[in-house]
Amino acid sequence: MDLRIFTEPQQGATYDDLLRIAKATEDNGFDAFFRSDHYLKMGDVSGLPGPTDAWITLAGLARETSHIRLGTLVTAATFRHPSVLAISVAQVDQMSGGRIEFGLGSGWYADEHTAYGLSLPPLKERFDLYAEQLEIVTGLWETPVGETFSFDGQHYKLENSPALPKPAQTPRPPVIIGGGGKKRTPQLAARFADEFNLPFVDAATAAAQFERVKAAAGEVGRDPKEITWSAAQVVCVGRDDAEVARRAAAIGRDAEELRQNGIAGTPGEVVEKIGRYREETGITRLYLQVLDISDLDHLDVIASDVAPKLD
Repeated sequence: MDLRIFTEPQQGATYDDLLRIAKATEDNGFDAFFRSDHYLKMGDVSGLPGPTDAWITLAGLARETSHIRLGTLVTAATFRHPSVLAISVAQVDQMSGGRIEFGLGSGWYADEHTAYGLSLPPLKERFDLYAEQLEIVTGLWETPVGETFSFDGQHYKLENSPALPKPAQTPRPPVIIGGGGKKRTPQLAARFADEFNLPFVDAATAAAQFERVKAAAGEVGRDPKEITWSAAQVVCVGRDDAEVARRAAAIGRDAEELRQNGIAGTPGEVVEKIGRYREETGITRLYLQVLDISDLDHLDVIASDVAPKLD
């Protein structure tokens, strides 16, 4: 089981805050450090000092870490032109020595679009735009050096692009797609996803969506075994019940509620819950959403008392 640390910097974090937890992620032997890509806080927090850009952050971390994977859950297709995005991610992949994983979604958080003057089209149009972005970004990366890439879509047109720069990974960084849509999401995942992720859902919901993606993969002649199946859950682990309660309170949650709806409890409880979730869904990778990024001891507990017991 790959364990990855997943953060939400829009809730309030500087680059230095993220650097500290990314280095702790690496020092503790976790597989990867991921962050959200949002420009506005959510819920009753100050959000100070304000948002940090996901790909600028990852560029910095690419130079200040050595072996953990780095990526987004997930970049919104509404934030950046796909050609610019392809260039940025390729460069960060080069800067990291080939450690980037690229999560892309359609975009959803209306308030952040309004706050920063970004367009959020209706859902159907947004998915059309999202599908074109996937085609363009992967197409630019996969075009052989010396050849050009063109695209004539409803939302984007590219003519004879040199399709440069190339990422360090060949033919491209892994693409992560996720979400619970029952038709178009599985279809896009079947075509483009190296990994399919479902965040914050119960095992039965995850298993049902994984089956839809597997069926869609079969329809396009793709072996579902080529896709990595993953989930994301908020994490709250303590050496005893008092520490669990303290960590839950620090993120404004109730310990018992988190035990029901997240990965929470003492190490033994958490190992059992992860094992049961894995058995019911078939996941091989789990993103642990750490909401108090100042609590680096939390990572130490997971690394020492949970990770070694997951075979």
